[in-house]
Amino acid sequence: MSQHYSRNRKIMWGLFLLLLVLHHDWWFWSDGRLVFGFLPVGLGYQVLISLAAGLLWGWAALYAWPAEVALTPSSHQEESPWPTICPTFPSR
Repeated sequence: MSQHYSRNRKIMWGLFLLLLVLHHDWWFWSDGRLVFGFLPVGLGYQVLISLAAGLLWGWAALYAWPAEVALTPSSHQEESPWPTICPTFPSR
């Protein structure tokens, strides 16, 4: 396991825990302000948290995923015990 992978994994878990704590937004429960004139501020905050979680997921898949787990499509097809359900159709 490389040092680069280990560092990225620690960063990923730290950011995950930060998002987990920030997800519980008790400070916006009684706030009646609207964002963009129609969106309650608490819901807008949750939208931002969701976008941040999606970005963290994408970053983790690119930089904190172990190289040993990644499979190429050809090796995945060779190791699959399941039959092909939809074969590739020839082009016309």
